[in-house]
Amino acid sequence: MSLKVKKILISQPAPSTEKSPYFDIAEKYQLQMDFRPFIRVVGLDAKEFRQQRINIQDYTAVVFTAKTAIDHFFALCEEFRIAMPETMKYFCISESVALYLQKYIVYRKRKIFFSTTGKMDGLAAALTKHNKEKFIVPVSDVHSEDLTAVLDEKKVDYTKAVMYRTVSNEFTEEEILSYDMLVFFSPSGIVSLLKNAPNFEQGEKAIGCFGAATAKAVKDAGLHLDCEAPQPGLPSMTAALEAFIKENHKAK
Repeated sequence: MSLKVKKILISQPAPSTEKSPYFDIAEKYQLQMDFRPFIRVVGLDAKEFRQQRINIQDYTAVVFTAKTAIDHFFALCEEFRIAMPETMKYFCISESVALYLQKYIVYRKRKIFFSTTGKMDGLAAALTKHNKEKFIVPVSDVHSEDLTAVLDEKKVDYTKAVMYRTVSNEFTEEEILSYDMLVFFSPSGIVSLLKNAPNFEQGEKAIGCFGAATAKAVKDAGLHLDCEAPQPGLPSMTAALEAFIKENHKAK
């Protein structure tokens, strides 16, 4: 690549702390680094949710795979004026997701289970023990079938309920083309890029991404990937980005 990267779009919200490695990289290499997501998550309203013919009160357990799912589940409960009974059981993909429930319920008085592996298979034992429950699984309109593979394996009675969806944020093609490098964190970001700039030609523009699914989406779109994380020795997006920038600037 002959272009010296000076202006980078990070397709995520800006870091909440000034101590972020992103700011350190920008200062060290004198870069302009802008934070603006290509996508955003919006919740379904009661009218949209009713079309699925799902009654939340019919279920005795809920499976949460993300904090986002918790927010939109309880938002719908509030809209429907549903109070969660103390008997409701909560199964969470990680301890951090489980602890997030404290925003909505009295944690110590509820039956809460969480995976210690950060994956659904870590809930297998708890699902087996409570396989007579009727489970509801809040999901996005676009989700991986892997989320429910363990539920299928354990033959539990569950229903996937779409409670939120991913939509594209609007960019002009000129805005996108003004950057020397674009960094993505989900396949949906690539979809949004091509929606906002249907005639996008990468040329010498660098593309970075985090995660195997995002990398596949970049390549499936016919784009070349210049910076990818995680990799051996580069576990984070910031580590991979700094290694790429360092090499890019050294080559000039």
